[in-house]
Amino acid sequence: MLKGIPANISSDLLKALADMGHGDLVVIADDFYPPYSKTPNGRVVFAKGNSAAEIIDSILQLMPLDTDYEEHPFLYMVPDADSGMTVEDTTAWDQAKEAVVKNGFDEKIIGTIERTKFYEKAGGAFLTVCTSERLPYGCYIMQKGVL
Repeated sequence: MLKGIPANISSDLLKALADMGHGDLVVIADDFYPPYSKTPNGRVVFAKGNSAAEIIDSILQLMPLDTDYEEHPFLYMVPDADSGMTVEDTTAWDQAKEAVVKNGFDEKIIGTIERTKFYEKAGGAFLTVCTSERLPYGCYIMQKGVL
Protein backbone atom coordinates (compact mmCIF):
# COMPACT_ATOMS: atom_id res chain seq x y z
CA MET A 1 0.00 0.00 0.00
CA LEU A 2 1.18 3.49 -0.82
CA LYS A 3 0.26 6.75 0.85
CA GLY A 4 -1.35 9.51 -1.16
CA ILE A 5 -2.59 7.35 -4.06
CA PRO A 6 -6.35 7.71 -4.63
CA ALA A 7 -8.18 4.45 -3.90
CA ASN A 8 -9.61 4.20 -7.42
CA ILE A 9 -6.13 4.21 -9.02
CA SER A 10 -5.31 0.54 -9.53
CA SER A 11 -1.75 -0.74 -9.62
CA ASP A 12 -2.10 -1.23 -13.40
CA LEU A 13 -3.23 2.37 -13.86
CA LEU A 14 -0.48 3.68 -11.58
CA LYS A 15 2.15 1.76 -13.55
CA ALA A 16 0.80 3.00 -16.89
CA LEU A 17 0.76 6.63 -15.69
CA ALA A 18 4.33 6.28 -14.42
CA ASP A 19 5.45 4.80 -17.76
CA MET A 20 4.05 7.76 -19.71
CA GLY A 21 6.41 10.48 -20.83
CA HIS A 22 6.07 14.19 -21.49
CA GLY A 23 3.56 14.81 -24.26
CA ASP A 24 2.02 11.33 -24.10
CA LEU A 25 -1.77 11.14 -24.31
CA VAL A 26 -4.23 9.41 -22.02
CA VAL A 27 -7.81 8.88 -23.15
CA ILE A 28 -10.47 8.80 -20.45
CA ALA A 29 -13.20 6.79 -22.12
CA ASP A 30 -16.88 6.35 -21.42
CA ASP A 31 -18.56 2.96 -21.15
CA PHE A 32 -19.26 2.80 -24.89
CA TYR A 33 -15.78 3.59 -26.22
CA PRO A 34 -14.00 0.83 -28.22
CA PRO A 35 -10.42 1.05 -26.87
CA TYR A 36 -8.86 -1.81 -28.80
CA SER A 37 -10.02 -0.70 -32.24
CA LYS A 38 -9.43 3.03 -31.68
CA THR A 39 -5.99 2.70 -30.05
CA PRO A 40 -4.68 -0.72 -31.07
CA ASN A 41 -1.07 0.00 -30.03
CA GLY A 42 -1.88 1.65 -26.70
CA ARG A 43 -2.36 0.26 -23.24
CA VAL A 44 -5.87 -0.23 -21.87
CA VAL A 45 -6.74 -0.12 -18.18
CA PHE A 46 -10.25 -0.65 -16.85
CA ALA A 47 -11.55 1.58 -14.06
CA LYS A 48 -15.11 0.30 -14.03
CA GLY A 49 -17.36 1.57 -11.27
CA ASN A 50 -15.99 5.08 -11.71
CA SER A 51 -17.32 8.04 -13.65
CA ALA A 52 -14.99 9.83 -16.04
CA ALA A 53 -14.80 12.82 -13.70
CA GLU A 54 -13.81 10.63 -10.74
CA ILE A 55 -10.91 9.12 -12.70
CA ILE A 56 -9.87 12.50 -14.10
CA ASP A 57 -9.79 13.92 -10.58
CA SER A 58 -7.68 11.03 -9.29
CA ILE A 59 -5.25 11.06 -12.22
CA LEU A 60 -4.74 14.82 -11.94
CA GLN A 61 -3.74 14.37 -8.31
CA LEU A 62 -0.76 12.43 -9.66
CA MET A 63 -0.07 13.66 -13.20
CA PRO A 64 0.73 17.17 -14.48
CA LEU A 65 -0.87 18.44 -17.67
CA ASP A 66 1.26 19.86 -20.48
CA THR A 67 0.38 23.52 -19.90
CA ASP A 68 3.82 24.71 -21.02
CA TYR A 69 3.63 23.38 -24.58
CA GLU A 70 -0.04 22.78 -25.33
CA GLU A 71 -2.80 25.42 -25.34
CA HIS A 72 -5.44 22.81 -24.49
CA PRO A 73 -3.85 19.79 -22.79
CA PHE A 74 -7.33 18.72 -21.67
CA LEU A 75 -9.88 18.07 -24.43
CA TYR A 76 -13.44 16.83 -24.33
CA MET A 77 -15.34 15.26 -27.20
CA VAL A 78 -18.15 17.16 -28.91
CA PRO A 79 -20.30 16.14 -31.89
CA ASP A 80 -18.90 16.68 -35.38
CA ALA A 81 -20.06 20.03 -36.80
CA ASP A 82 -21.63 18.33 -39.81
CA SER A 83 -23.33 15.55 -37.82
CA GLY A 84 -26.60 17.40 -37.32
CA MET A 85 -26.34 16.58 -33.63
CA THR A 86 -26.15 19.35 -31.07
CA VAL A 87 -25.10 18.99 -27.47
CA GLU A 88 -24.75 22.33 -25.79
CA ASP A 89 -23.86 21.02 -22.39
CA THR A 90 -23.79 17.78 -20.47
CA THR A 91 -23.25 17.02 -16.82
CA ALA A 92 -20.25 14.89 -17.83
CA TRP A 93 -18.47 17.97 -19.21
CA ASP A 94 -19.32 20.07 -16.15
CA GLN A 95 -18.02 17.41 -13.77
CA ALA A 96 -14.82 16.93 -15.77
CA LYS A 97 -14.15 20.67 -15.89
CA GLU A 98 -14.69 20.86 -12.12
CA ALA A 99 -12.12 18.09 -11.62
CA VAL A 100 -9.56 19.95 -13.74
CA VAL A 101 -10.05 23.22 -11.86
CA LYS A 102 -10.13 21.43 -8.48
CA ASN A 103 -6.63 20.15 -9.22
CA GLY A 104 -5.20 23.63 -9.69
CA PHE A 105 -5.53 24.17 -13.45
CA ASP A 106 -7.05 27.21 -15.12
CA GLU A 107 -10.23 26.48 -17.06
CA LYS A 108 -8.69 28.08 -20.16
CA ILE A 109 -6.53 24.94 -20.69
CA ILE A 110 -9.72 22.99 -21.47
CA GLY A 111 -10.66 22.68 -25.11
CA THR A 112 -13.10 20.82 -27.32
CA ILE A 113 -12.42 18.33 -30.08
CA GLU A 114 -14.93 17.02 -32.59
CA ARG A 115 -15.74 13.31 -32.46
CA THR A 116 -13.94 12.32 -35.68
CA LYS A 117 -10.81 14.30 -34.76
CA PHE A 118 -10.99 12.83 -31.24
CA TYR A 119 -10.78 9.31 -32.67
CA GLU A 120 -7.86 10.33 -34.90
CA LYS A 121 -5.93 11.85 -32.00
CA ALA A 122 -6.83 8.98 -29.66
CA GLY A 123 -5.23 6.60 -32.15
CA GLY A 124 -1.83 7.76 -30.92
CA ALA A 125 -2.62 7.63 -27.21
CA PHE A 126 -0.28 5.81 -24.86
CA LEU A 127 -3.12 4.82 -22.54
CA THR A 128 -6.89 4.46 -22.54
CA VAL A 129 -8.70 4.33 -19.21
CA CYS A 130 -12.16 2.78 -19.60
CA THR A 131 -14.68 4.04 -17.07
CA SER A 132 -18.35 3.33 -16.41
CA GLU A 133 -19.36 6.81 -17.60
CA ARG A 134 -22.81 6.68 -19.21
CA LEU A 135 -23.48 10.40 -19.73
CA PRO A 136 -23.38 11.57 -23.37
CA TYR A 137 -19.99 12.51 -24.81
CA GLY A 138 -18.07 11.45 -21.70
CA CYS A 139 -14.71 11.01 -23.45
CA TYR A 140 -11.58 13.09 -22.83
CA ILE A 141 -7.93 13.35 -23.85
CA MET A 142 -5.25 14.60 -21.48
CA GLN A 143 -1.66 15.37 -22.45
CA LYS A 144 0.97 14.67 -19.81
CA GLY A 145 3.27 17.49 -18.81
CA VAL A 146 6.32 17.82 -16.58
CA LEU A 147 6.73 18.76 -12.94
